[in-house]
Amino acid sequence: QVQLVDSGGGLVQTGGSLRLSCAASGRTFSIYAMGWFRQAPGKEREFVAVISWPNGNTNYADSVKGRFTISRDNFKRTVYLQMTSLKPEDTAVYYCAADLSMQTMTSAARAIAYWGQGTQVTVSS
Repeated sequence: QVQLVDSGGGLVQTGGSLRLSCAASGRTFSIYAMGWFRQAPGKEREFVAVISWPNGNTNYADSVKGRFTISRDNFKRTVYLQMTSLKPEDTAVYYCAADLSMQTMTSAARAIAYWGQGTQVTVSS
């Protein structure tokens, strides 16, 4: 099993920045990719960004390209999401996720093996 603990959410004004963190523990050797999803009230959970452990390849949702940056610290088994130029539409609960497959992370969210508990991000206008 793998445990994910995500943190770093909060309240920020439009145009501000936040950095989310997700620490993985347990059988982390089984993980190939980690990333972030978000869910706004009344909406489905949506993909935000993903990074692969072996080579650091990344993929982003179009809505966050150029504003969000995902990175990893292999030694700490931690993934970060640096969010800049935040907009009110970025308001959501952000969930860390991990899986054995990069493809699952980007196109089959319902099949993702591990999830964090979520952290609230609120962007005020």
